[in-house]
Amino acid sequence: MRHGACREVKVLEVVPLGQSKRPGEFFELRLELPDWEAWRPGQFVMLRPLSWGLELVWGRPFSIASADRGVLCVLFQALGRGTRRLAGLRPGDQVLVWGPLGNGFAVDPGKRTLILAGGMGLAPFRAYVERHPAPDLIRLFFAHRFPLECYPFDYLSGLVDAVRVEERSPGDLALVIDALRAEMAAFDQRGLILACGPTPFLGTVRDRALELGLAERTQLSLEERMACGVGACLGCAVKDAGGGNVQVCSRGPVFWAGDVQLGRG
Repeated sequence: MRHGACREVKVLEVVPLGQSKRPGEFFELRLELPDWEAWRPGQFVMLRPLSWGLELVWGRPFSIASADRGVLCVLFQALGRGTRRLAGLRPGDQVLVWGPLGNGFAVDPGKRTLILAGGMGLAPFRAYVERHPAPDLIRLFFAHRFPLECYPFDYLSGLVDAVRVEERSPGDLALVIDALRAEMAAFDQRGLILACGPTPFLGTVRDRALELGLAERTQLSLEERMACGVGACLGCAVKDAGGGNVQVCSRGPVFWAGDVQLGRG
């Protein structure tokens, strides 16, 4: 795991994604790339615009969607005060970035890899696919609720074998779960399974991995609220396999499926 340094960088642009002027707007935030020595897909950054002052004290965590050619990109949904303020940033605004933080995803170039993404859990896999030495061995399963153009699915489906399931109503959730479980059951057990998404989605992945004996080949990237991002505040702890507490920011966000406990999906 890595604990990155803090840097002040400038906003390059904020790009709306999908349908605008509706609840749950989606955006891509493009920042100057800090002078990082290295980073891995699956790691994250903490962001705090300097304009927040004392009104919003804590930064916000975001998966690294991409970081190359001088540009750091994160994808987000404007839901709370912090993310709504992020959506209003303008080119040239200053943002404090600390990262790259946490663990990245495993890579096994010679084995097939199944990516399971739910909603904005697709974000860290953009960089993973771009950097993978054998994208032809990757299959992507994507479950989403908002319009497809809110996510980078079309871009990724042009690089890897991909399938998606749309949840248009609460009744569709069972269909999503059935499709997810079927994807895992049909997968080559010698490969890797990588998942990111809401906790119920990850809970389903974890339970299925245990059922199929794939816990040691399945990784989960957890989505938890964070304040510090470096393990100082204990606000993002989850239960480990033994019932103790483990911090997502400093010990994750990527865990092997058998190492953490999650609610059942």
